[in-house]
Amino acid sequence: MLTLFALPKAFEGHIGIIQRNAITSWTLLRPRPEIILFGDEPGTADIAAELGLRRSPEIALTEFGAFRLDDIFAKAQAESRTEFLCYVNADIILLQDFMDAVERTRNWTKRFLMVGQCWDTDITDAIDFARPDWENLLRSIVSAAAKQRAITGIDYFVFPVGLYSKIPPFGLGRTFWDNWLVWRASRSGASVVDATTVATVVHQNHPFSWTWMGPEQKRNVDLAGGWHTRHSIANAGYRLMPCGIVRDWRRPLRARWELRRGIWISNLINWTRPARHALGLNQQKLEALKKSAFRR
Repeated sequence: MLTLFALPKAFEGHIGIIQRNAITSWTLLRPRPEIILFGDEPGTADIAAELGLRRSPEIALTEFGAFRLDDIFAKAQAESRTEFLCYVNADIILLQDFMDAVERTRNWTKRFLMVGQCWDTDITDAIDFARPDWENLLRSIVSAAAKQRAITGIDYFVFPVGLYSKIPPFGLGRTFWDNWLVWRASRSGASVVDATTVATVVHQNHPFSWTWMGPEQKRNVDLAGGWHTRHSIANAGYRLMPCGIVRDWRRPLRARWELRRGIWISNLINWTRPARHALGLNQQKLEALKKSAFRR
């Protein structure tokens, strides 16, 4: 039915724990999806062998050394044994309602892109998947303490084989590539469906990296063709609801607001860069200042 593919980081420390949580959760979905792990970071081969997953270690790189999105998607579509695929970040826990959402969407139309907001959740330890109630326990944690991600943050993409071709050589994790994928699906005539309401998808919190800022960000923006391709979940024309898939006529207004806000923030960062650098305030220091300002 479905092939999940992902590019894990090295399985070290906290990121190793949450990636193992995420990938293990995928193996427990029913029907069990095919899973392909890309890359050759430390620990990837071990978890693939342990959980019986496929692995594709060779990935093309950009001139900056980032993994290329087009190469990963092309290989996933070529190597998949199923009709539908899902690129998912390796820190994302999927629950059974995710598979139910995929099933309902593919029964509605064969040409679609399914996306949705995740729940940012503090998870520091390995999940005991041997407990029969682990999913209910996780849902209770999400309900009590998690925060829903912004509509601009996209962590999974479900689509049919063949939907994407001629993807620009984006640097993965360097901004804009996820927005371009939503724009391209919509531009090609596919129905973009927001499954947020019915699928509880869990993002495990971890320190944020600013490596996507700077020249690599500009390169991805240029490859995307400009700000008009910066689509988000707000651009989804349909919403998957308990009662079915419905048209959402409010989305265009929300999408335009998100686009304008993104342009304003980007311009602000660019305009203030000389002054910030003169003061020694790079992105990492700004993030540290922000955290200290809100620390209680």
